[in-house]
Amino acid sequence: MTEILSVAIIVTTLTSLVLAVRWRNVHCEGPLPASLFTFIAILFTSGLDVGLIMFPLVDFQSYATDPAYDFANPLAFEFGFWGFLVWGFYFLTTFYFCIVEPRLKLFEIPAIKFTNNVVVIGTCAFTGFLFLSYLPDYVEGISDAARFSLVAAVVLFATLSSTHIRFVAILSVSSTWLFFALIAGVWLASGMGISGLTDSMANIGEYFGNLHRFVLPISDYHQFYLYWWFAWSIMIGQFVARFVSGLKTWQLLLALLVVPSIPIAIWFSVLYHYFENGIAVPDFLRIAMIVVGVIFVANSLDSLIRLYTQNLSLTVARLGIWQYVAGNWITLYGLVLLYQFTPLEIEWVGLIVIGIYATVYVAIFKRRSELTTV
Repeated sequence: MTEILSVAIIVTTLTSLVLAVRWRNVHCEGPLPASLFTFIAILFTSGLDVGLIMFPLVDFQSYATDPAYDFANPLAFEFGFWGFLVWGFYFLTTFYFCIVEPRLKLFEIPAIKFTNNVVVIGTCAFTGFLFLSYLPDYVEGISDAARFSLVAAVVLFATLSSTHIRFVAILSVSSTWLFFALIAGVWLASGMGISGLTDSMANIGEYFGNLHRFVLPISDYHQFYLYWWFAWSIMIGQFVARFVSGLKTWQLLLALLVVPSIPIAIWFSVLYHYFENGIAVPDFLRIAMIVVGVIFVANSLDSLIRLYTQNLSLTVARLGIWQYVAGNWITLYGLVLLYQFTPLEIEWVGLIVIGIYATVYVAIFKRRSELTTV
């Protein structure tokens, strides 16, 4: 599995570089162009979940003690697993759905369309299952009844949000501002000041100094992350491409690699200060972290629900709002419950997505003459 993943990463990375150089001035625009901030907010909140908020508190200790991570500091690894280079996956798929798919319509081919929508629905439910599984780590002492009820409520909220694209956009922008407020609150409570923040952020330099080592899997845990990014890449690109507003290819690449990475870098740097200095995060801030993380989960789910219901023409206009909400909630929450009895791993989903990539690459090569005007 590592070899397949490594080949896929190399091929997609080289493809992104070729696109950014050879077709750097191609204008990318989707059918629902939005402002750059709204586009980034939708991208940011659709492609991330509660792990961004809570995982660093545990990960730093692992990176500090595991010999596999001895060539850089823990902050560099946390940033490398969530920031900068990995957002290149979303660049490639966003470019494809802006420029290539409208011409070739490969995702209208029945086999590709079916497989892609199975992946979207499965990953959507799997995200809810992971949230259910990790809740005891986020909320100490939470009962099973509260855990299942919270996940049911989040799935219902996400389904309601997905009923109109305006709701998706509003939730994305609102949760982005909430995340900024959370960063500010945790930073102020730390007492680290501006100088402490810049000193902490300087540790990220070790990531860029070892950038080549983050391209391919460093460990099983890193491989899990890379498969996760692959699993999400097609569906996030397909969803957010519709909001791109006239960016050139090189601008799109820069926007995706740099803009989301800035708040991620600041957030991780603040938490790293807590870790380095043995400071416990106050309970009220941990609650705020959980709340923002839950909203991020809802953001991810509503985007995916919106995507597969549009793909399958299972829209509010066709079904009516109550049938739409009930059908999606029962399907997704039912799958969340079923996942407890299956050995499904995100690596399997990632392998299927890599298979979709391979199929699309072959199809593009065969029909490359139709893209001569790009």
